[in-house]
Amino acid sequence: MTTFPLCLPDGITPEIFLRDYWQKKPLLIKQGLPQLANMFEPEDVLGLAIDEEANARLLTERQGAADGVWQMKKSPLDESDFDNLPATWTVLVQNMEQWSPELGALWQAFDYIPQWQRDDIMVSYAPKGGSVGKHYDDYDVFLAQGYGQRRWQLGKFCDETTEFVAGEPIRVFDDMGEIIFDEVLDAGDVLYVPPKLSHYGVAADDCLTFSFGCRRPNLMQIIDSFADMATNDPSLFVPMLLPQSTQPSGVLSQNSIDAMQTQLLAMMQSEAGQTLLRQAICEVVSKRGYDVLIPEEMLSSDEVKDTLAEGAVLRPDYSSRLLYTQTDTGVQLYANGQRLDGLDDTAAALLQRLADGDSLNANDVATLDNDALDEWLENGWIWLDAGE
Repeated sequence: MTTFPLCLPDGITPEIFLRDYWQKKPLLIKQGLPQLANMFEPEDVLGLAIDEEANARLLTERQGAADGVWQMKKSPLDESDFDNLPATWTVLVQNMEQWSPELGALWQAFDYIPQWQRDDIMVSYAPKGGSVGKHYDDYDVFLAQGYGQRRWQLGKFCDETTEFVAGEPIRVFDDMGEIIFDEVLDAGDVLYVPPKLSHYGVAADDCLTFSFGCRRPNLMQIIDSFADMATNDPSLFVPMLLPQSTQPSGVLSQNSIDAMQTQLLAMMQSEAGQTLLRQAICEVVSKRGYDVLIPEEMLSSDEVKDTLAEGAVLRPDYSSRLLYTQTDTGVQLYANGQRLDGLDDTAAALLQRLADGDSLNANDVATLDNDALDEWLENGWIWLDAGE
């Protein structure tokens, strides 16, 4: 199985990174991903951007334009969109894992971050001078240079009071505060940027930058998912029993509100409530950000097993979200927002290994039901690596 060294500088362990840098301060990792250097060329990304199934954006910067500096067009893009462009522009393509499992496998270099926190790999192509403006992200991101060079500047941490330039289709601002980092990244270099830290990247020449973004759910997502789970519990539709006291007929008393809150919190803290919450969280964090890309042709399970017998391996497809959680009754698996029920012991054990980043060989899947293998391939949970 191909494995990649962890993307960290010498002398910084995962424990040190998580303690001192994660969501706190940036870190430059020189040659953190040398495998990425020249894996793609600009023509690859430009060709992909006009694919009808790609999720792409074209950003153009027109200095002095009366209707604003920035203009953005989203997919579908076509070749004519790249005619008569201004001097500075950028094209972005999301979810690159679905187009290149080999690229997705580089997530292994970040195995010190739980895989359920991985969002997607976005690629940014820009000619010399191109950028997406001064901005910040609400998530952690590892900016990996894959081709050419890009100059990065880092400034202040932002918050909800940060003022963006009005009337622009993207969230950009002018004031980054004191610049705390100003360096040019070469192919293979990686820059970790924590959430809300302002940053500004400008292409020093034709370049490709790959953003390995990490995500966490927000409370609204958890609440929505919990409510969806709760609709299947008939006991929660029984009206509450509430104490009554003499009061004006139009008043909703604080005592009544407190009693409802007490019953709600008791339900949340009960065994049944904890089970609902666990499932709600697992379904949220295992959801894909993008639709599954279905290949036009797919090998049958027998053909896959034949190829495995010749030395190929099955690898986890990092464009999917496969995870598991430990419950009182054992391990529960989730994939792409769905709980996986009815798995036999063989399938459950193999999926757990895949969730942990392991690859499978012919011996591993020898007793796996062919229907299960077909399902895994069709759902995009695995991909067949036949090597060169």
